[in-house]
Amino acid sequence: MKQTHVARVRPTLHGYPRQGPRRELKKATESYWAGHLDAGQLLETAAALRAAAREELREAGITEVATGDFSLYDHVLDTAWAVGAVPERHRAAAGTELDVYFAMARGTAQVPPLEMTKWFDTNYHYLVPELGPDAVFAPDSRKQVTEFREAREAGFTARPVLLGPVSFLLLAKPAPGAGADFEPLTLLDRLLPVYASLLADLRAAGADWVQLDEPVLVQDRPRSVLGATARAYRELGAATDRPKLLVASYFDRLGDALPVLAQSPVEGLAMDFTGPAAANLDALAALGGLPGKRLIAGVVDGRNVWAADLERALSTLATLLGLVERLDVAPSCSLLHVPLDVAAERDLDPQVARWLSFARQKTAEVATLARALSEGREAVAPQLAANRAALTARAGSALTRDAAVRERCAAVTAADARRPQPYAERTAAQRARLGLPPLPTTTIGSFPQTAELRRARAELRAGKLTADGYRERIAAEIREVIAFQEKAGLDVLVHGEPERNDMVQHFAERLNGYLATRHGWVQSYGTRYVRPPILAGDVSRPAPMTVEWTGYAQSLTRRPVKGMLTGPVTMLSWSFVRDDQPLAETARQVALALRDEVADLEAAGTAVIQVDEPALRELLPLRAPARPGYLEWATEAFRLATSGVRADTQIHTHMCYAEFGEILPGIEALDADVISLEAARSRMAVADELATAGYPREAGPGVYDIHSPRVPSVEEVAALLRHALRAVPAERLWVNPDCGLKTRSPEEAGPALENLVTAARQVRSTLPHSG
Repeated sequence: MKQTHVARVRPTLHGYPRQGPRRELKKATESYWAGHLDAGQLLETAAALRAAAREELREAGITEVATGDFSLYDHVLDTAWAVGAVPERHRAAAGTELDVYFAMARGTAQVPPLEMTKWFDTNYHYLVPELGPDAVFAPDSRKQVTEFREAREAGFTARPVLLGPVSFLLLAKPAPGAGADFEPLTLLDRLLPVYASLLADLRAAGADWVQLDEPVLVQDRPRSVLGATARAYRELGAATDRPKLLVASYFDRLGDALPVLAQSPVEGLAMDFTGPAAANLDALAALGGLPGKRLIAGVVDGRNVWAADLERALSTLATLLGLVERLDVAPSCSLLHVPLDVAAERDLDPQVARWLSFARQKTAEVATLARALSEGREAVAPQLAANRAALTARAGSALTRDAAVRERCAAVTAADARRPQPYAERTAAQRARLGLPPLPTTTIGSFPQTAELRRARAELRAGKLTADGYRERIAAEIREVIAFQEKAGLDVLVHGEPERNDMVQHFAERLNGYLATRHGWVQSYGTRYVRPPILAGDVSRPAPMTVEWTGYAQSLTRRPVKGMLTGPVTMLSWSFVRDDQPLAETARQVALALRDEVADLEAAGTAVIQVDEPALRELLPLRAPARPGYLEWATEAFRLATSGVRADTQIHTHMCYAEFGEILPGIEALDADVISLEAARSRMAVADELATAGYPREAGPGVYDIHSPRVPSVEEVAALLRHALRAVPAERLWVNPDCGLKTRSPEEAGPALENLVTAARQVRSTLPHSG
């Protein structure tokens, strides 16, 4: 193998974290929005970050880099720009090109942004292109050509990456006025010449290969999608003025799309061979391989943080060597889904740190695998030995297992995950206890995290503020938030969560079994970064986590204050989960810990408890056969956390930024008394879906898009409410924002909530028997 494959195997990547080691991109972009940097300075910062990332990759032994994966906001938005899919409202409302770009992402005072939703089953959010039957596409390759030339001039082999045409269209939605039944895929023949032009521009710039990502092909799609895929790559492959084409997929198996791509005239494929996508190996062997084609094999998990099993990866690669013309090694997907560097985590136990692999470590793993194939295992013997030792140490560590937790999980019965009272009995008891008006108003949980709060946290960490001083600042913030809500006229209040840095991390830091990072930032959307905790061992709750501050807030008002918790599925989805046991088992452990918290909140007098599950749709398997099993354990985990309460304790849940239609039976199976959902950007589409499905309980489709700086007018909110009332009866309709207000400023959130309450009162006054 050493002599035969020296020239055939090289390490490469699909993409790399964009933000920089200290989130320089976030800071520069927000400074540009605030007017402290001009466009030139922002673009210079971005170019410097790309250059620094390339040097990291050079030092790691990566000689072929993906370009075009870097983005100021979102790579799907970048593709929309590259093909000219810019809504007219954004062109008309903004000034410079950069202003138009950010108007699409964030909206302006005059126009709303593009809708935002989850990128497959990850916690990354993408901007949803809007397309109608009259769409006119036009190529703009400047970004892709510029970034390709940067890499080539720095001495790299560069492979530009674009979202492929089939995925771009299937991830889009009908533009306003296009009709809900319009299918953007019907625009394929109009779009393909634009892609051909982009490819020709990249070829003219010197690109030998271009990667077109088609992740939609790992989902269950109609046969027509396979036909469209065959047509797309037959046409693009027939172009004479183009680079070699490599079609990439990730996150799951290709299934029926594999023979379609294998028979197409493209020169290569990039495939995932981790997790559920491991099935690609047998499928590829059954197909007879990819004779004459290049394969980039994703054998290092690009979405989780555990060190790869290098021996297992080498076994997979050895099989693949006999199935393809040329084999290269990569992570399974872009590394934007993981933090940058384990070495930055000085607070982690060094023994535990050895078990972990962030972007820099995954890059090193890929380079080690490629070298082992090219030069033989003896060339990387120390790395393989260290990897074996780390895997063995983790498997035998006492940190990963707690006998008491496992005994409690084993004792759970079906009755533990079922509320004993039917919904009709519960809602009557809750209405009697709460005494709320029709169309009750509330918020989702968090209030703006002000500069003063962030400064207080920094001062606490630096020892400049005492624990007592910090607590007083939190108490003062809660008093202010409660006073504002009472003055604004909200009906069900929240304490604002000033003590919480993140809705998952806050709980993870208080649960046994989790590890927290200090610098493990991962992009969620735009300039929003999170630090997902690492779920390393069995989970339990050593002490109450929220009771004190919720009780304090309730002591300040006679109106009900919601207890606010993050649900078990979201605690898993927005963490890096352990990969050494089934997710269902981990979910049950988290659910039991939350059940204890729910019981303590109720005992303290909390009448409304919200257990957020925004990730329920996000974790839904991409392939249909795995979905029923997932929804069974996911909804059971929620019910296990919430079913121990009395009939008159109202259980809420919240979901945002996902396609809910696919999981409406699962939403109903949660058996929550009230659900709030994102709806403003989608113009109440979810309310219509609830009505079509006959959803029987109370719901609050959001009327205020909190991911945009826009303050919606009273008229706008009232119009959304009237739309919602056509789908949800007034006695079951709540009025709330799309999501928490953490990312908004007080100057934005305050007027928006006041308008929300005013609109609710206006619409309430028109209801029969409104009093």
